[in-house]
Amino acid sequence: MEYIISNREICGGEPVIRGTRMRVKDILELLAAGASREEILQDYPYLKDEHITAALQYAARQTAHPVLSAAG
Repeated sequence: MEYIISNREICGGEPVIRGTRMRVKDILELLAAGASREEILQDYPYLKDEHITAALQYAARQTAHPVLSAAG
């Protein structure tokens, strides 16, 4: 199941967890600030552990870039 969606009608089109207004960015910022998965899940009971994993995977895909090798 796809957990991350983007819709202009929800949070201005920023990626969010499906069925919520929780932005991927919000989850990443919480993790970067030192919040544990358990703390996030306790503070936002509508989230699941899979949502946090999906946010991390989404961020990883956004930073991916092709690696070009030089002809030797």
